[in-house]
Amino acid sequence: MTNSTSTTTTAAPRAGRREWTALGVLMLPLLLVSMDVSVLYFAIPAISADLEPSGTQQLWIFDIYAFVLAGLLMTMGSLGDRIGRRRLLLIGAAAFGAASLTAAYANSAETLIAARAVLGIGGATLMPSTMALVRTMFTDPAQRAKAIGIWSGVMTGGIALGSVLSGVLVQYFWWGSVFLVNLPAMVLLLVLGPVLLPESKNPEPGRFDLLSVPLSMAAVLPVIYGLKEIPSEGVHPLYVVSIAVGLLFAALFVHRQRTAAAPMISPALFRGRGFAPAILLNLVSAFAMMGSAFFTTQYLQSVLGKSALEAALWALLPSVPIGMAAPVATQLVQKGVNRAYVVAAGFGIAATGYVMLALAGTDSLVLVLVACGVLASGIVMVMSQMTDLALGAAPVERAGAASSLLETGQEFGGALGMAVLGSVGTAIYRHEIPSAAPAPAHETLGGALAVAGQLPGRAGEALVTAARAAFTDGMRGAAVAAAAVLVVAAIAAATTLRRVHVRETAPVAEPEAAETVEAVESVA
Repeated sequence: MTNSTSTTTTAAPRAGRREWTALGVLMLPLLLVSMDVSVLYFAIPAISADLEPSGTQQLWIFDIYAFVLAGLLMTMGSLGDRIGRRRLLLIGAAAFGAASLTAAYANSAETLIAARAVLGIGGATLMPSTMALVRTMFTDPAQRAKAIGIWSGVMTGGIALGSVLSGVLVQYFWWGSVFLVNLPAMVLLLVLGPVLLPESKNPEPGRFDLLSVPLSMAAVLPVIYGLKEIPSEGVHPLYVVSIAVGLLFAALFVHRQRTAAAPMISPALFRGRGFAPAILLNLVSAFAMMGSAFFTTQYLQSVLGKSALEAALWALLPSVPIGMAAPVATQLVQKGVNRAYVVAAGFGIAATGYVMLALAGTDSLVLVLVACGVLASGIVMVMSQMTDLALGAAPVERAGAASSLLETGQEFGGALGMAVLGSVGTAIYRHEIPSAAPAPAHETLGGALAVAGQLPGRAGEALVTAARAAFTDGMRGAAVAAAAVLVVAAIAAATTLRRVHVRETAPVAEPEAAETVEAVESVA
């Protein structure tokens, strides 16, 4: 019996210039979708002055894009497998462009909220479609790994770029310009997509399970909502109930997928070697990435006193080494280093970044930026490898569903990271803030700074100093907790992935056929 498990077929055809050019076209929607997560960071004040939204409307303007996107990812991934990934991509691009134009010239908060919701629908079609098309265009494992490395780098870079771009555009133009930048790229995609991108879909998808659509949204949205609110509002019963309701619907959704004749997400996907560990480890990666972002953005602005635009510009520096992380990981795997050890090393590097963050004081700009660069580089190494592993383990006809599961897992992981690590940091902050401080100062650092501005002379300065020190203590405590999680993840990756070497996957076998394959492999 061999000491590793692999699933191989005959050599896959290699992609040529056409496919690599098509990859460049695919990066356009991916970049814009990832940028739209953060593109309102600097535009919100200008929007508030112009449209005068209520507090609730302002929250919806900011959050509805991410909520709709997360809730529809699985639906759109499965739909792309049925009607064609290129077709769905182009439909989504048209919707994204039209919604961007509407948002740019919105004359009321309600119109802007509706446009942002449609942007979320478009984003949910674009993200799994781009990843699934990468899977179908690059059937050679080595080329696919390189393409996925580029995909991961563009997605990570887009989030950082979005906030900076919005700051520049709002400063020199008007807030609607942050949406208009989407239009040229979407027009280019609509023109070049039909020429360069191949159409692909599941030849035998079965009937689309309509019941799974509301079940999937009811499973995802309440959990994401509860996890997003806990870091800022605390563990309120409403948020706990929201998470519990979401988990109940998640159980119903899983039951539906296991019993439906043509499920939205086929359970057979999880029989692909390495698929389930890839989904879980990718979730942990998002946990670490978004958990750090919760603290570092506040640290740059509220502890170091940088303006929002200055903070965004400084935050670009850690993205420089990120561009090298995925290619390095890919090269190591292709040169024969076991993927398990590369992924474990990625988690170890990210844990080192968190350890560095745990050493930060209230005036540690360089240390924090270096820590963020180290942390993000390790995470991108893991994400690129887990994406490649999951897509390689999934059959081509289910590439859209596989992609949507990866991205939904990332949304859960990001929200969980902010909730867990944010709660750890908040608990430490509230313990460290002086008991004599005014009540708002005990809630958040922002509250403390606002109150301090109303206090006379040295009393205000003392409160600012104490609050910044308490927040930094909370960040250090959360960093230690996150480093521990990543060390456990590194050990899990080294043990669970050590014998998984997926080079190319044939269509998923039925249970009886899968047992036969395993029996043959055990004899070999």
